[in-house]
Amino acid sequence: MQTRPRLVALAAAVALSVFAVGASVASAADDTNASSVRQDLAQVTDPAGAPGFTMTLSRVTIKPGVALELHTHPGNEVAYIVRGRLTYTVATGKVPIYRGPSGSPRLVRELTAGQTGVVRAGEWIVESPGEAHRAVNRGKRPVVILLASLFPTGAPPATPVAG
Repeated sequence: MQTRPRLVALAAAVALSVFAVGASVASAADDTNASSVRQDLAQVTDPAGAPGFTMTLSRVTIKPGVALELHTHPGNEVAYIVRGRLTYTVATGKVPIYRGPSGSPRLVRELTAGQTGVVRAGEWIVESPGEAHRAVNRGKRPVVILLASLFPTGAPPATPVAG
C-alpha cells in the first residue's frame, strides 16, 4: 500500500500532467447551482500506480456567503486556493495547510477536529478519506479552488455527514 505522501504526490502529478497535455478532458459542462460551480477540467481512470481509481482536476467557485455543509470524501483530495479566503472547519481527523510548490511545501498550520481556520489564496490543503469537514466563504468575492482528487472509480465526490 502506498503512503499518504506518495498518494498525494501521485494525485498532484497526474492531475497536472493531464491538465498540461489536455488529455482525457472530462465533460466541460458545469455542475451549477445557486451557490457554487464545479467545473471538471480533466480526468483519468486507472492512472499509473492507482488501478481502480479515478483522478480528476476541477475548478470550484464558491460565491460569497455560501457554506459547504459537513461532508467527507472517499479518497484523497488536494485543494489549492487560487483566489479568496475560505473559512474551513475540521470535524474529524486533521488537515494540513501548506504554502509553496509541491516539491518544497511549507506547513503553515494543521487543523484538527473541532478547529476552524482561514485558508488563503496561495495555500493548499490535503484532505484524506473519511475526514469530515465544512467550509464557508465569508468574504465579499468568490473563492476559487483547484481540486486534484484521487477517488475509487465510481465513488461520489463527497458524502454529506449528519450533524
